[in-house]
Amino acid sequence: MPIVSRALATIPKSLVAAWRSWYNRLAGNFTKGVPLLTRANELWLRAGGLLDTLATRALARRTELGVALALTALFLVAGGLSLRVAALGLVAAVALAVLWPGEDGARARKGSASLAGTEANRLWRMVIDAVPEPAVALSGQGRIIHANRLAEEQFGARRRGGHIASMSRSPELLAAVEDALQSRQARAVEVQARVPVERRLLATMVPLEHAGTGSGDPSLLITFRDLTEQDRLARMRADFVANASHELRTPLASLKGYVETLQGNAKDDADARVRFLTIMAEQAERMSRLVDDLLSLSRVEMREHLPLADEVDLGFVLGEVAKTLEPLATGASVTLNLRRGAGESLVRGDSDELTQVFQNLVQNAIKYGRAGGKVEIILKREPAASGRPPGFRVDVIDDGPGIPAQHLPRLTERFYRVSAAASREKGGTGLGLAIVKHILNRHRGELVISSKPGQGSTFSVLLPSTG
Repeated sequence: MPIVSRALATIPKSLVAAWRSWYNRLAGNFTKGVPLLTRANELWLRAGGLLDTLATRALARRTELGVALALTALFLVAGGLSLRVAALGLVAAVALAVLWPGEDGARARKGSASLAGTEANRLWRMVIDAVPEPAVALSGQGRIIHANRLAEEQFGARRRGGHIASMSRSPELLAAVEDALQSRQARAVEVQARVPVERRLLATMVPLEHAGTGSGDPSLLITFRDLTEQDRLARMRADFVANASHELRTPLASLKGYVETLQGNAKDDADARVRFLTIMAEQAERMSRLVDDLLSLSRVEMREHLPLADEVDLGFVLGEVAKTLEPLATGASVTLNLRRGAGESLVRGDSDELTQVFQNLVQNAIKYGRAGGKVEIILKREPAASGRPPGFRVDVIDDGPGIPAQHLPRLTERFYRVSAAASREKGGTGLGLAIVKHILNRHRGELVISSKPGQGSTFSVLLPSTG
């Protein structure tokens, strides 16, 4: 029996190989430029594929064919079976073996189709998961069959399997989804979401043209773009332009009024001329400070993304700042104290920008602190905490009137002032802390403000060390 099986296993392949080798030699000699042989070559390739299939089936059933051959030989010898009948039986057995597909082939085709369907299903889900915005796939009945992580975070992870109405009850969105499913045309609609926070979203619906019709097949893709931040930035730009215009308009109006007065009734009044020119110089200086701060803020914002390569000694920077502002503190009868530890306090940064940070903070403490009071500058090491790396902490402390708690979160906004009149009187532009915030963003630092009315204020700068 093993000998018969091995013979059946080798004969078909050897025959096919011999026939193919002979024909390839013939075709190689005569095919070039001969259309008839070219066509014959194509037919041979198809026949070769069929022969390979038949040989594979015969090999798969070599055990059964071996049994049939053994039984035929037995019946020939012991049963008196005629040679002609035995040959016909063997031919019929071989024909059945090679022509009958068998269960393995059917299972293989079925498994291949199932595998292809599973792979396709996995592929479109991976594509939706890779969309950089919240994305949801709907069936033809409007049910959610898949949502990426961003959509689950925004609308909740328990929406899958439910109708789109379980995710949003916006009438505009539901109407657009129904229209897109029926018309098979792309649609876009704005959605106002109020839970958990108010947002404005742009929902874009795109029908999937080659999707299946089953309840588990995707028929519509919805992506959501959050326009809330865009709206906030637009409002900030509008407010900035309005505030800058207002800040410039006031001194300009004052200058224009004094110029007209000097050109009219006061042109021959020496005392009025001196007084008006003094006020005009102050207003011009105020406009100059505002323009300088606007330019400084613009430069800082443009450089905010640039990496920092230099090492800066905070102790040295603070010493220079204290030395520069000592005359201002003396003029305001304010005692300026600097406390720094021994050794270097190295951070990665820009020396000029860090100098501007501490000049702004110390200058504010002198101007808005208590007359005849004191301002302390304290430099110390800060251990790692709450995901923040180890570094240095600089506290600028004054003993002034303090700041009410409701103003603290907005102090770094452009043109925001606790008292606009007091700020203008002392030469403030409302941009100093905004500049500080942007510089610290570039240095991966942090500004922490604490204050209590009647107990002074503390402005703390946290910067990571180079080590």
